[in-house]
Amino acid sequence: MSVALETNESLYPFVLTEEQEALRREIREFAAREIAPNVMKWDEASEFPLDVVKKLGQMGLLGVIFPPEYGGAGLGYVDYVLAIEELAAVDGSIGIIVAAHNSLGTNHIFLAGNETQKKKYVPRLASGEWLAAWGLTEPGAGSDASNSRTTAVKKGDRYVLNGNKTFITNGHYADLAVVRASTDKSKGTHGLSAFVVEKGTKGFRPGKKENKLGLRASDTSELIFEDCEIPEENLLGAEGEGFIDAMRVLDGGRISIAALALGIGRGALDATLKYVKERRQFGKAIAEFQGIQWKLADMATELDAARLLTQRAAVLKDAGRKVTRESSMAKLFSSEVAVRICDDAVQLFGGYGFIKDYPAEKYYRDVKLCTIGEGTSEIQRMVIAREILKVYPSRG
Repeated sequence: MSVALETNESLYPFVLTEEQEALRREIREFAAREIAPNVMKWDEASEFPLDVVKKLGQMGLLGVIFPPEYGGAGLGYVDYVLAIEELAAVDGSIGIIVAAHNSLGTNHIFLAGNETQKKKYVPRLASGEWLAAWGLTEPGAGSDASNSRTTAVKKGDRYVLNGNKTFITNGHYADLAVVRASTDKSKGTHGLSAFVVEKGTKGFRPGKKENKLGLRASDTSELIFEDCEIPEENLLGAEGEGFIDAMRVLDGGRISIAALALGIGRGALDATLKYVKERRQFGKAIAEFQGIQWKLADMATELDAARLLTQRAAVLKDAGRKVTRESSMAKLFSSEVAVRICDDAVQLFGGYGFIKDYPAEKYYRDVKLCTIGEGTSEIQRMVIAREILKVYPSRG
């Protein structure tokens, strides 16, 4: 598989600092050296690239958004978006592994944990010594978290967890999982609490590994809890506030999915630009045909617009602002734009877009998850509508 690594710099509609340029260059060179040659091998075998993940930890990319006092790189969401995009432009599987670890599992501990919990877990996670998973979704409770059936019953100084989670990124390889469970069913989402469950805890195990359409080198699996006892100090945040904290986590997580979509879309566009200059029909490169040029123009314009929305959300997040609306807008628009770009890429590759010797088909398979994970496009529209109606309330 040929992966486009050179990017038209005009596709970046903002100015990067010298440090950000250096970060981008470092990640791009690493991706060309360590990831690109293995993309299709990992994809075909659904092989989790653990060695590469460990190297990303050594580079500081598993602790991008956490301060140095907790072992992190001390960077912000603008840098984080840049990192995820660069990784995903070569392999979306690597992008989502890093995103789920940073934005979800580790970040929940960082945002909701007490000082003891943060000092115990975040340095190990930020260094890449440990990998994190985040368990919210269940077979019967996806967007409707109030329907969660996983329970946590307090018994003395311990909680006993029973239930299972599904579609969990990093599930088989995580050293710990942050899990939501109901501590009071009568309160719905206000009865959900969050817990840290370490790998090897009796009664906790990963279940079925999913055989997926795309992002096949990332691990997606069940987490199963059967009379799993954990100490009460593993309660993360206050009892009953697990859902509220999860929504705070998702505000940042959706920025990372927007960046994931950007990377996959950019990778598809880069590969397409290279192909249309080389592919000749009727005596000239197909890039010279107006119909092709118009499609390329739309792809590039929409990608830039998506990047601007994503960077806006990242800048506001770094400024400490509430970004529920902005992160949902970025995630919604970027994911749907990237799906269109990857669809157009397959079309422009023609018959070659349908075979695995060329990169378009993999980008096409990988990108669809971006409109589903961390809240579907339909949920994003609900979130956005709710947020804008707060600004323009009914006069009735």
